[in-house]
Amino acid sequence: MLPGGNSHRRRLAEVIPNCLDAVRGRRGAWGLPSVEKAVVVLVDGLGHEALVAARGHARTLATGAGADTAIGSGFPSTTAAALATLTTGEPSGRHGLVAYRGYDPARDVLVNQLSGWEGLDPATWQRMPTLFERASAEGIPSAAIAHARYRESAFTHAVLRGAEFLGAAQPSGRLDLLGNALSAPGPALIYYYVPELDMTAHARGASSDAWLAALEEFDAELSAMIRMLGRRDGLVVTADHGIVDVPEQAHRIPEQNLLDDVAHVAGEPRCLQLHLQEGTDPHAVAERWRSSEGRRAWVATRDEAIEAGWFGTVDPEVAPRIGDVLIAARGTSAYYVDPDDRARAMIGQHGSLTPSETGIPFVRFGAFA
Repeated sequence: MLPGGNSHRRRLAEVIPNCLDAVRGRRGAWGLPSVEKAVVVLVDGLGHEALVAARGHARTLATGAGADTAIGSGFPSTTAAALATLTTGEPSGRHGLVAYRGYDPARDVLVNQLSGWEGLDPATWQRMPTLFERASAEGIPSAAIAHARYRESAFTHAVLRGAEFLGAAQPSGRLDLLGNALSAPGPALIYYYVPELDMTAHARGASSDAWLAALEEFDAELSAMIRMLGRRDGLVVTADHGIVDVPEQAHRIPEQNLLDDVAHVAGEPRCLQLHLQEGTDPHAVAERWRSSEGRRAWVATRDEAIEAGWFGTVDPEVAPRIGDVLIAARGTSAYYVDPDDRARAMIGQHGSLTPSETGIPFVRFGAFA
């Protein structure tokens, strides 16, 4: 039996809509109190399970986390899809970023959704208006604080359009930018992106001393943020996905018969999306994978995954971007078509449906506490 796509009562897609309601002076579905400014801190790669396990290294976060439970990141549990969900309030089946390495059916090519975008228009490939654009139309300005190198990226234009981009290379610079944004008069929605934990997890693992040190550094940064808040400023901390540490012995190299009739392998090692050659029966391919990998992965055809709700509501224009067959890893497995894939050096990974990947924190501070 396939897991469902909505495993948590609250979801990442609802975070900014509820914060915007608070800025508007309305009491939204989550009951956040009215504020003048709302700060949404997105910590890339901070899973709820990992935070609970390491709460002694994050005392500021742990103090606020006591009253809040995990929310769901959505599927796939990868940055491109999750950040688009956060900033549009829509599932991947609507905004269209359905994989880390996505498939463009019009050109029959794969495109990296974070750093690629060759031949894609960010304004149309990401199909939904952002919540920053909607806020701007109501007279509520937005700011997006992130590393300066992301300023001109196509992904930034796809998911942060409508917000004023404020770039800083170091945490100290981020804090300076936040202080300036909070001191400006009037209401505002402020997005604040923290990449260091995800980068450390990929290189060293989420169980490493290096990751715990990065968590401690972020917790100190968060403490400084909280001290900046005014009486009517609210701040929430959330994430895009969690992390699973994948040991080398859990690397799976598919046998050739599993790749017969496969034209493109999209997705990422924790969740492959197989786009098949024309005329190939996806059920036959899925059955071959189930026979070989059914204990290590959930295997679904596109129709089965959509029916299970993995991608939320799926618009007809988005469906062809989803693989004909999906291989979503259970446990700590990861799948590599190329034995020499440089990505095999990554320890911390994500993309699938396990609670470690889909469960993320939602922690409130300031006027939201």
